[in-house]
Amino acid sequence: MSRLLTIETSPRGDASISRQLTRRFVAAWEAAHPGGAIKIRDLTQTPLAFVTAPWLQAYFTPDTQHSPEMKAMLGLSDELVAELLETDHLVISTPVYNYNVPAALKAWVDHVVRKGLTLGFDGKGLVAAKKATVLLASGGVYTSGSPIRDRDIATQYLKLILNVLGITDVTFIAAGGAKAVDLGEISMHEFLDTFDDQIQKLLA
Repeated sequence: MSRLLTIETSPRGDASISRQLTRRFVAAWEAAHPGGAIKIRDLTQTPLAFVTAPWLQAYFTPDTQHSPEMKAMLGLSDELVAELLETDHLVISTPVYNYNVPAALKAWVDHVVRKGLTLGFDGKGLVAAKKATVLLASGGVYTSGSPIRDRDIATQYLKLILNVLGITDVTFIAAGGAKAVDLGEISMHEFLDTFDDQIQKLLA
């Protein structure tokens, strides 16, 4: 059975272009994988704490020496890591804020990059033989040939993190120019239609 894990980050609900793009992707994936399992992790509904001193103390303490408080401190992180390790295909769906990913997505990264679980003590990624698709919605256009291409920090960052974890089969679908929808220059439906071919080719 194929398994899909989707990480949702946008706080805009139905008005979110990244979420609407994800719905199309999930529908296409489901059609291509009948009977597959889909897990949606919505970071706006997940109480992700930023890294703190107590969290780091628990992180660096061997499991055999964990106090009940340390186990509780890492409980959500353990859950997120398990989701990642169990999936076959990871989808990260995110808007771009000030050229980079939202704070909630950075927090998710900090919770799943775990020495001994997703990252070896030798620095080698342990999340192997998986695919990843990143659905990026941004007001600006950062694809090849863009005069602001060098500001595409979000793509560079996510590719780096996924590669570090051991996921090298990574595809980006960049929904740049999304501000046209908010400005009423194009409808949400028309804008999203332009990415259907990329989704279908990816899942073919």
